[in-house]
Amino acid sequence: MLKLAVFDFDSTLMDGETIDFFAEELGIGEEVSRITEEAMSGRLDFFESLQQRVGLLKGLDLSIVEKISHNLPYMNGAVELIQELKKRGIKVVCFSGGFRTATGFAKDILGYDADFANVLHHKDGKLTGLVGGDMMFNFSKGDMLVRLQNILGITQEETLVCGDGANDLSMFAHAGTRVAFCAREVLEKEANIIIKEKDLTKILEEINNRNI
Repeated sequence: MLKLAVFDFDSTLMDGETIDFFAEELGIGEEVSRITEEAMSGRLDFFESLQQRVGLLKGLDLSIVEKISHNLPYMNGAVELIQELKKRGIKVVCFSGGFRTATGFAKDILGYDADFANVLHHKDGKLTGLVGGDMMFNFSKGDMLVRLQNILGITQEETLVCGDGANDLSMFAHAGTRVAFCAREVLEKEANIIIKEKDLTKILEEINNRNI
């Protein structure tokens, strides 16, 4: 029986990449989106790509960051999926290589129990181009997942993880149920559930059918 479900945020619980929305405000959407795609496909180190992309956001008003973060398009079925998992007594957590401005706000809307993400450094109301936080590296999600499992006394077989990109691979290594959601090929290869449709309730169908 599942006891813990961990979801990526960008392009999983949310329909898009938060940093790409920020970049569009500065007219550098294409450049940042290209770097994001390289990182999510596993062709670029996540830490280096994150620093590079956030560096390009230097000077963006924090008020714009917060406005965008609070108006993101959530993925179809996200609320319904999380509600149902929590009804079953499953802890639901969000791990994001993105930013707390988005995941912290979405927590109460989508209903997950906790979020771990990165923090955009700002000074005098503007982004400085620096970033720090919980999910900076390729290994971060797996590392945090193992720590959570140890704290909660939950096994690998009692854990579901769901994501779309290469930086989700590290948590796939520590979960019995591994969902690739509209994902890159690099992640699909390690999944035992593959969802191709932008509808998170398809995950419920899969776990019900498999009696997970």
